[in-house]
Amino acid sequence: MTNWRVVILMVVGILAASGPVVWAQEVQAARGAGKTVLGIEGTRFTVNGEPVFLLGFSYYGGLGASEEFLRSDLDDFQRRGFNWLRLWATWNAYGEDVSAVDPAGAVRTRYMERLQRLLAECDRRGVIVDVTLNRQQGTTKGGGLADFEAHRRAVEALAEGLKPYRNWYLDLANERDVGDARFVDCQELRRLRDVVRRLDPQRLVTASFGGHDLSENDLRDVLITVGVDFVCPHRPRHAASPSETEARTQEALAMMEKLGKSAPLHHQEPFRRGYGSWSPQAEDFLTDLRGAVAGGAAGWCFHNGGQRTAADERPRRSFDMGKKRLLEQLDEQEIKFVDAAAAELKRAK
Repeated sequence: MTNWRVVILMVVGILAASGPVVWAQEVQAARGAGKTVLGIEGTRFTVNGEPVFLLGFSYYGGLGASEEFLRSDLDDFQRRGFNWLRLWATWNAYGEDVSAVDPAGAVRTRYMERLQRLLAECDRRGVIVDVTLNRQQGTTKGGGLADFEAHRRAVEALAEGLKPYRNWYLDLANERDVGDARFVDCQELRRLRDVVRRLDPQRLVTASFGGHDLSENDLRDVLITVGVDFVCPHRPRHAASPSETEARTQEALAMMEKLGKSAPLHHQEPFRRGYGSWSPQAEDFLTDLRGAVAGGAAGWCFHNGGQRTAADERPRRSFDMGKKRLLEQLDEQEIKFVDAAAAELKRAK
């Protein structure tokens, strides 16, 4: 008969030899993970069972930000009422690859560990995280997944490596319907969705659309054929766009109801400054947010990125946070919006 007292003493001895402080920290972290739980109730998101509107910001190159930068940005955005952020697990920009997985879908340990720490910090704060993947068919460099098998491996790596945390969702493929190297067809998306269901059945997933308003066929594709949990349109970027958001949101929700597949509609990547000839002002961001809420959306993102009109694209904002954190790179109009967003959201509700 096994002497369990001896076995227990042996295990304790092994753990003690490996470092009692480290072990205690690991146990505490494991017990604490999952304190912030993202869910869905009808067409709304919930956090720990309570309905919530996700007011967020793009943080694409977040795995390149130092822990000091991350904490400072989270402090500043949380004080302003923001409760989620969007980052990419496949991000390579300006000569800096901060992807958590490589083009073949294999884990890059340094950045996967950063992603885990980021999720833990956000979990502690009650912040939701969008983790986005993207296809870059045929790539041999970082910043995209080369083919379906690479995509499958990346999805497996995230589903298994991030499973303890319930404060994140997965965008399987950014702008999956754009007809270039980003394209991922519905059959492949369904297979990727099934991978997540097998490994982490409660994980919420989506697959975003690129640069257009949704049709009934679009919604049928992702809600019925693929089986995503919510939809993420990336609306057109022009001066009239903010005034159209309320109506376009209502139309999409009505089409979902007609299909018998009502789900949250999440404005995950609207327009931004520095993108094209139109330079949205603070009031444009506020109008768009107001329209999203009035139209019945479940979330909205303050999108930001590199300044295309500048030779070095500075300020690069969320696209590059290796030397400056996000808030330090925002311009006057963006700061004006960020300062006013929470009050605008409260009025819109």
